[in-house]
Parts: sequence; structure tokens; C-alpha cells
Amino acid sequence: MKMWENFLKKINKPVPVFAQTTKIEKDNPSEDSNSSKPKTTFCDVAGLEEVKEELFEIVDFMKSPDKYKKMGAKIPKGVLFYGPPGTGKTLLASAVAGETNSSFFNVTGSEFVEKYVGVGAKRVRTLFEKARKEAPSIIFIDEIDAIGAKRQLESNNEKDQTLNQLLVEMDGFTKDSNVIIIGATNRLDLLDEALLRPGRFDRHIHIGAPNYHTRYEILKVHTDNKPIDPSVNLEVLAKKTHGFNGAHLANIANEAAIFAVRDNSDVITEIHFDKALERVIAGLESKNSTLIEKEKKIVSYHEAGHALVSDLVGISPIQKISIVPRGQALGYVLQLPDEDRYIYTKEELLGKMKILLAGKASEEIIFNHKSTGAKDDLKKVTEIANQMVCEYGMSDLGFMTLDGNNKTFLSEKIQDEANKIVQDCYNETLDILRNNINDLHLVSNHLFENETMTHEELKSLIRKEMC
Repeated sequence: MKMWENFLKKINKPVPVFAQTTKIEKDNPSEDSNSSKPKTTFCDVAGLEEVKEELFEIVDFMKSPDKYKKMGAKIPKGVLFYGPPGTGKTLLASAVAGETNSSFFNVTGSEFVEKYVGVGAKRVRTLFEKARKEAPSIIFIDEIDAIGAKRQLESNNEKDQTLNQLLVEMDGFTKDSNVIIIGATNRLDLLDEALLRPGRFDRHIHIGAPNYHTRYEILKVHTDNKPIDPSVNLEVLAKKTHGFNGAHLANIANEAAIFAVRDNSDVITEIHFDKALERVIAGLESKNSTLIEKEKKIVSYHEAGHALVSDLVGISPIQKISIVPRGQALGYVLQLPDEDRYIYTKEELLGKMKILLAGKASEEIIFNHKSTGAKDDLKKVTEIANQMVCEYGMSDLGFMTLDGNNKTFLSEKIQDEANKIVQDCYNETLDILRNNINDLHLVSNHLFENETMTHEELKSLIRKEMC
């Protein structure tokens, strides 16, 4: 080897560097993937102002650590984002890296899971070593519950060893390392307590479904590069999409653009957004799926029952009623609230159940039968009734929460109480429909002939003043 180096020096050629790579290191996804420096900033994140304020302190610390050290403050070692999927957890982590011009290591929990002993732990060590070398850096572990799940007393598997190594590495950070770890999970309840304690994940930040103002800002971001017709009102669309997350809103904007291309339109109109909304909520329209006349009549009365009771109860405005099959549904009533609601009274929950039971009740009144068409409705009704009994204290069992052993011990009483609530709602729904039987026939016949109906057409048909 020495002779070879001397020979290369004589002929003025660089000495080659020979690298040795073990098989485990070669298969290591964390080591193969180089870090990046994202250009995403907080300006690219619509809404979530409170969360951005929390993260700004971390950004400011990494930019100007001296003023914090002067006060004896230490940078948080880790931040844990938790909440439903599609709410922007990955985007926020990328924005933190972009704001600080830090190296960004984006990995998922499943990348560390292996059947071979020691592989996962080695990958964790390698990742943190690279992060320290390229500091300041951000390590983002998405779906961290894949390796951070609670350990069991009797288990000592590869996943536990990987988690142990992660805990050691997070404890090993020095105050001057300038390495931040950000985790994201949809299931905070699954994570091990040792991972959640201060000193590892110092800050737990919930990223929930966006409110009206945030939805409006998100829609503006996703329509900014699209030719939108001036008549499109994003504020109205934001009101219609209560409960939607950022991923849903991005999908609606994209689907609207696709519908505009199908129509050879130069701009995206309100009609395209309405179609996109139906596509996301109800599924793909089955144009070739035709119902036989008997089934079409049943579906017409079923959806007419939903629409009529919904209009009479008045909880959520009706946008559209249809008997055109979409996805697995033969028909649907599109109810989109025009305001954000987070608290419901007992009367409102009972009203929701009556609306859901109205399809089944309508079929019983007109056809005197029980069909499979109410399967999804009954599933939702059962869920609401169980929540009223076990979580909300809205039954004769008292004002207490029932879960775990209590729920198992009182299962028979819980079932009786839930069934009583459902049966009372069903009987009241039958009475409502019988008292408005002429309107039920009118709405059903209109649906049978035209297949769809708007809220305005419903109001006009049953001769009531428009809301």
C-alpha cells in the first residue's frame, strides 16, 4: 500500500480513498438519505398562528442563542406534534428547519423497525451522529409511534431496543448541540411515558382540525396558483367545510381544477368547487350504475325522509339531496354546517339521531319493511347513543364516564340505556313523518323524477319560506 501511494505521488495523481461499508450500513435508509435544507418557511403555513408562536421561540433560540443563555434558558430538546392526520405536522417541521436554515433529516418510525437484532438501534445512532455533525439540524420522525409505543414488562424485542437507543440519544444531547428532534403521531396514547417526559419531548403541541379562519387561509394558499373565477367565494367554501383538515382542502382545490379541465373551462367556477366537494365527501359518481325502478322508489323515500326531518329539526342546513349512487351509497343528503360547532346539547344530539333514523322510518311507513339501506345510518346512531351514555352523562345511569372495567361490568345496562334512547328517537321520527306525509310524498316524487334536489327546491316544494 505504501509503495502504491509513493508511486501516485511521483506521477502527481491524488491518492484514492478506500472506504469499507458493512452490509448493515449499506441498507440503512437513514444513512443513505442525505439531509436537506428546506426552503419552506412559516409564511407557507396557513393559519396555526398559536403553534407558530410556540415554535418561533425555538427558531429564535437557534438563530440567537446568546440572549437565552444569558438568562439561563435552555433550548427545548424535543417537540412532539400530535393530532389527526392531514393537519400539517410535517409541513410545520419543515418550516422550522427552513426558518433556521438547518439541516433537515426527515425519517419515519417504520424505517427503524427491523427483524434483525441491533439494526434499528444502529440506525438511530447513525442518524443522530449525522445530525450532530451537520448541526444546526432538525430531526423529524414521522409516525413516531412505530418505534415509540409503550413497552411491555414481558417483552424485550428489537423494537424495544430501538426505543431504548432513541431515549439514550435524546438524553445525550448537550445544551450547545443545536440539534432539535421533532416527532409526529396520530396516537399520543400509544407512546411510552419515558419518551413523553420533559427532557426528551419538552413540548407537546396539538395540531387539530382547522377552524373557519384557518380553512379560509388554507384555501387561499391552495388556490393562489389557479385561475379562479371572480364569482367563487372562498369564505362561503370555508364555512361549508367544517371538520375538514388541510389535506382535504388541498384535495378539494385540486379536484375542482380537474373538473374545470374536463369541462374545457378557462377558469375554475363555483360549480367545479361544488362538484369537488361532493366528490371528496360522498365519493365517485357511479354514472353506469342504474337502479331498478323498485329500488329507486325505496331510495327516493329513504332520502326524502332524511331531508324532510333534517329541514324540520333544523340542525345543519341541507345543501343537496341526491339518489345518484356515489361510492357505496345509493343516495345521500349533503348537510354542510355554515358555522363551526364544537359543543352540542342533548336535544341537538337527539335531533341528529332522528335525522339519521328518518330514512329507515320512511321506508317502514311507506313500504312496511326493514331493508339493508339503513346500515350506515344505524352505525352512526349507535355511536352517538353509546357516547351519550358512556361519555356525556346523558342517560339514567347518571353523570359519570364509563370506560374500561366499568364499561364491561355494566355492559348490559349500557346496552339497555342506549337502545332506549334510540327507540324513543325512532318513535318520535315516525310521528314527525306521519304528520308531514304529504310533504314526504312530494319530496320523494321529485327525487324519483329528477334524481337531485337543492335546498331552495326543497323549500319551494314544501311551500315554506326560505331560510
